[in-house]
Formats: sequence, structure tokens, C-alpha cells
Amino acid sequence: MKKKSKYILFGIVILGVAIAGFGTYATLSNKQPTDTKITIGSQGTDTVVWKHIADSKVAKQKHLNIEVKDFTDSNSLNKALANDEIQVNAFQSYAFYTTYNKNNPDKKVYALGTTYIQPMGIYSGKYKSISSIPKNSTVAIANDAAAESRGLKLLESAGLVTLNKHRVDELVAPSDVKENPKQLKIKTVESTSTPSLLHDDGIAAVAIDNNTAQISKLDVFKDAIFHEKLDQNTKSNVNVIVTNKKHVNDENYKKILNLYHDKKIQKWIKANYSGKVEINKSISELEK
Repeated sequence: MKKKSKYILFGIVILGVAIAGFGTYATLSNKQPTDTKITIGSQGTDTVVWKHIADSKVAKQKHLNIEVKDFTDSNSLNKALANDEIQVNAFQSYAFYTTYNKNNPDKKVYALGTTYIQPMGIYSGKYKSISSIPKNSTVAIANDAAAESRGLKLLESAGLVTLNKHRVDELVAPSDVKENPKQLKIKTVESTSTPSLLHDDGIAAVAIDNNTAQISKLDVFKDAIFHEKLDQNTKSNVNVIVTNKKHVNDENYKKILNLYHDKKIQKWIKANYSGKVEINKSISELEK
């Protein structure tokens, strides 16, 4: 009888250990994946968009813990990324991105994919059409290399100037103006100051990027007297999401791209920032 009791007691101990072990296994197997923390640098309305994305249910479902930092200086965004002070940035056009990499071969950044295009517009506080802009007047464009080139190409598309022959993805400067029938004076200024020039008596028209325009409550499709057409010739103006060498092959960073193009996220963007026209293409398509 004593021997039988020992067997029963031994069996109870073994069963207890098994149950405890199963409980530990169940706890481990049900443990949720750790959220990946990613700091994204951006500016202007893009910062607002990414803060919305960071707080979205979609981001939580993908286990992404996103912190968004706002920058006022475009050039510092890629430097911060190359130094891993931030892990992703979302603000720049493909032209800005390629120009930065050419000028900074030791601190290259890497594009993950595309987000949107925002048509740049020509705005005027005085004139209702391009043809109304008088001879010898002053037209303002932004002064950083990519925006300056884009502004000049926009002036050419509007028929105000003719530029020397160039590739679609090649940057141009004021020195590339070949013909200027109205003898316009082209003034380069800080991009953030362009909307204020609409009230400047000395400025006939201003080329304003859509991010800056939206901050000033300007609608490129309603308020501009001319704007970029969305075609093959504007592909260098498509915005891209960029990371650094350390994270370029990390699958969690590719989730950021998918997150931006999520249907719920896009619905919110279209409702609040209609000027951001979604472009979901691979980087290789821009390189063609």
C-alpha cells in the first residue's frame, strides 16, 4: 500500500511539472513580437502626415513604434540619416536624393520606394494667367539645387523661358536659360519664404512647391495660374522614402513603405492633403 502511495505521489509531482512546463511554453508562444522603433525625419505637411501614420492602428498592427522628428532645413535631413541620428526620412524628391548622393559619396542614403508627387505651381498675387505676366518683371523660385531646377523647368513648361537641352533627370540652373522673350528677372529665394512673396509688389509670380503651398493653405489645382502636369517628364519630382546603409535590407523598414500605401492611410491623406498624388512605383522605374 505504501509503495502504491509512492507511485501516486510521484505521478502527481510529474504531472505538476508537466503542467507548469506547458504553462511556460504557452506564455512564451503567446508573447507578442517586440515593436520595432524607427525614428523618421520629415518636414512641413509631411511631418503631420507621418505623425498621423505613427499613431494609426495600421502601424500598431505591423508592430512599428514610429517617432517623428520635424526638420526645417532640408539638407540636414540626409546628414542626420547618414549618421543614424534618424533611421528613415520622408521629404525629398528623387532628384534631390540623387543629387545628394552624387555630392556625398561617403555618406550615401538609400531609397526604399516612392510615396507621392506634388505638382509645383506658379502663383501670382497680381496676375490671373501666365500670358498676363509683363516684360521685365521678376519671377521668384526656390534656391536649393533641386527646387531651383524644378522651378526653371516649370517656367519652361509655362512658356516663359527656354532652357538648354537637358536630360529629364538632369538639374538645370539659371545659367541654362537659353531664351527669355519677356526678359524676366529670375530671383532665387528660400523655399519657405515663397508664399510671402505673393504680397510683394516687386514680384510678378512665384514658383512654390506644393508642400510649402499647402502650409499656406494654397491649393495647386485651384490657386496656381499654372502647374506641373503629371507625366514621364516629371518623374524626377516623385518623392521617396529613404533609409541608410545600416537598415536598407531590414524587412521592418520595408514595412514603412507598405504602411504609407495602406488604403486607410491613403484615404486620410486624400481627405486632408489632396495635393499629394500617390505614386506607388519601384525605384528602378524612376531610373529608366
